[in-house]
Amino acid sequence: MSKNEDSAAALVERIRLKAPEYLDLLTADSDSNFEHAFNAVLGKAVSSLERNKKNYQLLDEVGLTGAFAAALSIPGLAITQEPHSNGHVDLYIVADHCVPERIKLGEAKIYRGCAYHTEGLKQLLGRYTTGRETRGLLIVYVRQKNIADLVKKLRAHMDADHPYSQQGASTDHVLKWSFLTAHAHSCGESLEVGHISCNLYVEPDATKAS
Repeated sequence: MSKNEDSAAALVERIRLKAPEYLDLLTADSDSNFEHAFNAVLGKAVSSLERNKKNYQLLDEVGLTGAFAAALSIPGLAITQEPHSNGHVDLYIVADHCVPERIKLGEAKIYRGCAYHTEGLKQLLGRYTTGRETRGLLIVYVRQKNIADLVKKLRAHMDADHPYSQQGASTDHVLKWSFLTAHAHSCGESLEVGHISCNLYVEPDATKAS
C-alpha cells in the first residue's frame, strides 16, 4: 500500500469512528442503503425533539420544524427550511456529497386528525414532489396523549381510504410510531413516503415542575 493509500485509509477509519452516519451516507451505493443510513440520522433527530419537548410547548409548526432541522443537520446533509420547490416545502434535504446527489422533501404537521394529515400528504406529493427525489417525509408532531393509538388509527384510516393514490397497505418503518406508504405519482412511478411521528405530549403539570 502506498503512502497516499495508507493516509486515505486512515482518514476513512477516523471518519468511521467519529461520524459513522456521515460515512454511511457518503458511501451509500443504492437508494436502499441510503435510506438505511438516513434513518439512523432521522431517529436521532426525533429523539432529540422528544427529549426537549417541554422546551418546545409554545412553538408552532414552523418553530418545531426549525428545531427538528437543527437536530437533523450533520456534515453531508444540507437542510433548508421552507425553500421553493413548486411552492414552499417545509424541509429540503440534500445529501450533497453523494453521487448522484440525493434529495428529500419533508412536510411537517402538528397532528390534528386524519384529514389534516392527508392534506399534508397532498401538499407533499401533489405540489412539491417532482419524482426525482428519494423517499418523502411527513413529520407528525403529536401533542396529544396516547401516540401509539393515534398512529394506529391514522394508519388504519389511510389503509381504508388509500389517499392520494396510495398503493396497497402501509408497511412498518424502522422507527417507532412510524410507517411507510407508496403512492402512484404523476411522474409515472410509485413513490414512498415515510410518516414519522414525534411524541411531544407533556403532562399538564409537567410544565410547572422545576
